[in-house]
Amino acid sequence: MTPLTPPPAPLDVSPSHRSRPRLRALTAGLLAAAVLGAPAPTAAESAESSESSESPASVESSGSAEETATSASSRQASARGRLVRVSVMASGLDVPWDVRSIGGRTLLLTQRDTATLHTWRRGVVRRVRFPSRQVWVSGETGLMGLEVDPRFQRNRRFYTCQGATRSGGAHDVRVIAWRLSKDATRAGRPEVLLKGIPATSGRHGGCRLTVTSNGALLVGTGDAATSSNPQDTTSLGGKTLRLNRATGRPWPTNPWPDARSKKRRYVLTYGHRNVQGVMQRRNGTLWSIEHGSYRDDEVNLLRKGGNYGWDPGPGYDESVPMTDHSLPGRQRSARWRSGEPTIAPSGGTFVDGREWGPLRGTMAVAALKGSQMLFLRFDSDNRLTRVRAPRALKQHGRLRTVVQLPGGSLVALTSNGDGDDEMLRIRPGA
Repeated sequence: MTPLTPPPAPLDVSPSHRSRPRLRALTAGLLAAAVLGAPAPTAAESAESSESSESPASVESSGSAEETATSASSRQASARGRLVRVSVMASGLDVPWDVRSIGGRTLLLTQRDTATLHTWRRGVVRRVRFPSRQVWVSGETGLMGLEVDPRFQRNRRFYTCQGATRSGGAHDVRVIAWRLSKDATRAGRPEVLLKGIPATSGRHGGCRLTVTSNGALLVGTGDAATSSNPQDTTSLGGKTLRLNRATGRPWPTNPWPDARSKKRRYVLTYGHRNVQGVMQRRNGTLWSIEHGSYRDDEVNLLRKGGNYGWDPGPGYDESVPMTDHSLPGRQRSARWRSGEPTIAPSGGTFVDGREWGPLRGTMAVAALKGSQMLFLRFDSDNRLTRVRAPRALKQHGRLRTVVQLPGGSLVALTSNGDGDDEMLRIRPGA
């Protein structure tokens, strides 16, 4: 292992870092004012769901992604004021990817391109000693998904999803378990739980993690921009995977527990393009958030063994539907999709707590290219009934991640790059 180096001084979290996101947000707002009447962008302008886009594009999504507030409760909420209140917890970050609470009002977060691990406490961001040089960083791949063990206060265990270099110089994406020191300054004792998630240039690297109520570790992966991966159940790319978080073994109730291929034993669902979010609803159902091509980002209800229909071969033909119902067998349709163009949804969480009023029980979805946050309402049959996009969350540029803290508030991370990123606290509106 690369020797660990002492942590540098805390990051500067002064307000001076906020200027460029605000300028971008102003530009985004001007774009938003005209977008409903504007012509659709060309395929070249919107072919990638904004991972490679330098500046945020504000999109008031048409069709199922429009902000709607037609019910009586929505009108009452509007009369009372804003749906949410937003404040800046930290600035001066650089492509933060994921964040989790570790108790004691302390947060743990990853930064993708610098492959660094940090803590946040009382407005101060400190770097944790972590072997960043061992993380392979390229394009959309680096230090990505983060999850904290439910027994963290006893075992200090947390999990990352990160790029790695294999023997011979090739690359893959791996799920690794770590132990955080008691003073939260050092990560050590790495255990590779799963390796071999495919990687090529770094495009479509995924990779989100969550521990579900039964203790399994759920992993969302990208297809590495390789057309054969999504429909190949012996590949770990373009999938949701489920494993034992203690041993790294496949979860015993996965659809193919006795498959000859060891990789197939990990597969929960397949036929995905680039899974950027995984989560569990209070009713026990599992969900994923997925980048579309130039159209149809998706939110999917995960069904054991389900095929979600992405099959861009031969070559890597992104003109095919995200859910291609012409394929053999049954393909599972999305529960929400963006239409055209994409808004590049990323991390998400279900919002709990009475204080959230009209947003209680919704799925909060951070959007990169769309530079906004959607709150999706699903009924008891998991059918979409309403979508809201609060104006207060259209002023910070690209949004990568949103999680709910134990106290009930939401925390979001921006992804503007160049040291312009922020950690935002989101509370119910007044």
